[in-house]
Amino acid sequence: MIRPISTFITAILLLNGSAAAQTIGAYTSPEKTFSTVSYWIVGETGTVLIDTQFLPKEGLDALAIAEKVSGKKVTHAIVSHPNPDKFNGTEALQARGVDVVSSTQAIYWIASVHDIRLGWFAKDFAPDYPNEPAKPRSFGRRTTDVEFAGLAMRLHVLGPGCSASHVVTQVGDAVFVGDLVNPNNHAWLELGTIDEWLRRLAEIRAMNPKRVFPGRGRPGGIELIDQQEAYLRFVQQTVRDAKPSGELGAMRKLILQLAIERKFPSLGFPGFMRDGLAEVWNTEAKKK
Repeated sequence: MIRPISTFITAILLLNGSAAAQTIGAYTSPEKTFSTVSYWIVGETGTVLIDTQFLPKEGLDALAIAEKVSGKKVTHAIVSHPNPDKFNGTEALQARGVDVVSSTQAIYWIASVHDIRLGWFAKDFAPDYPNEPAKPRSFGRRTTDVEFAGLAMRLHVLGPGCSASHVVTQVGDAVFVGDLVNPNNHAWLELGTIDEWLRRLAEIRAMNPKRVFPGRGRPGGIELIDQQEAYLRFVQQTVRDAKPSGELGAMRKLILQLAIERKFPSLGFPGFMRDGLAEVWNTEAKKK
């Protein structure tokens, strides 16, 4: 049986205007559940999780490891965007007393996304895949300053990108961005909203982060945003160069995906990109 990989990262975060040693941990699920990362941040009075995992049992694994390593209870979890690898563990964590939160906008989309993904995944992941949509608590519709577990953090409410709505958590000069930045894998292009996604990256850049913690892959600095932007612009230009109109046929799709995979041969999960190419094609065709 493949076991999750847990990595632990010690970072210096700028808290309340002064530098303080703060522990950030990362739980990574198996590849079967998309190598999904849940981070935890240790505060004075508890620990905060970022994202709740694809399967509830993995959300509980992340919770258990976070509490064991930190020595403090997980008090809050933040869902970064409405995709099941971010929200499926919500109910399991709530049953353990964790206050799971997200924006009103992200929560709005969870039920419809869940209905679609249930058809995709329920059989393959039975009996572990949740039958009912997650119900986090809303912290509001606008960017909000909060204090969870003794940690001062800003929850940035952003618009569409890889999902219909996003929450980027900022703690000092660190940002937790979900799949808006995906340094080791192809981008989830299901919505085809590359222009909007590029605006989200510009908004994250304006937060002046020094550390970027993605929903998959290893954290880094501002170069991860540069890398994501370059990837999205290449995909968009490759589709534009094909002069999109009408329906994207199988042969044209194959040509596009091979061009993208040749440009980025080291990236994982190429299906994330392949499955979204038709929507990118349709979006670009409508601009004419």
